[in-house]
Amino acid sequence: MSRPHPRSRHPDPPDPPPGRHPLMPGPRVLIADDNPVIRAGLAALLTAAGSVEVVAEAADGREALSLTRHHAPDLVLLDVRMPGVDGISALPHLVRLVPVLMLTYSRDPDIVRESLLLGAGGYLVHGEFTPDELLRAVHDVREGRPHFTPTAAAVLLTALRHTSSHPQRPVPQSPERLHNSVLFGLSSREVEVMDLIASGMSNQQIAAACFISEKTVKNHINRIFAKLQSTTRSEAIAHWLGTARPGVSGHG
Repeated sequence: MSRPHPRSRHPDPPDPPPGRHPLMPGPRVLIADDNPVIRAGLAALLTAAGSVEVVAEAADGREALSLTRHHAPDLVLLDVRMPGVDGISALPHLVRLVPVLMLTYSRDPDIVRESLLLGAGGYLVHGEFTPDELLRAVHDVREGRPHFTPTAAAVLLTALRHTSSHPQRPVPQSPERLHNSVLFGLSSREVEVMDLIASGMSNQQIAAACFISEKTVKNHINRIFAKLQSTTRSEAIAHWLGTARPGVSGHG
């Protein structure tokens, strides 16, 4: 009589790497930073964790946008200061395609505020997070949960307190606003600033309304004037509202 074979024993499946849901594949990440040493370090750290796949690396905002369209990552880690197209300029275009987590040395409150207003899902400052916290931030932002290191959290708290005591003035909307934003190639922040210019606000008032410095306002205005091919506020307003005509006096 043949003896029954003993029941085969299969080992239990291994536990998923830290931070990875057992039924959810790890996020595919693109790293955008002009410093190759930082890119390599971040890629090694994320890959070693086993729960993140680095699919591409970019040296500036233009390359980040091109590679995002090509690789369709789940998340972009984006530096602020890069040559050519910087992170702030690329951000409004990237967030239409994928969640973005700012990862930078910049502690400038204006940069933090602008990044968040332009759609970044989180803001991490180098030196303020551990490798485990970086992994947690990657997973959080990919799944729609914001994540901030202390510098960015402090800026948010200050902005909330300021908003509660200084309500923002409503921004009048031009009926040509959407058409012109596409026609002239203005970013979402530049559209906001141009609307405030058209409403008659000074640089100081625009800075207060947008929670940015007057220097940042001037930088936005310089870019807006270049895109609208204008040299004065009145000329820019005329082009923006579709009422360009000779002899219009400006606001200075």
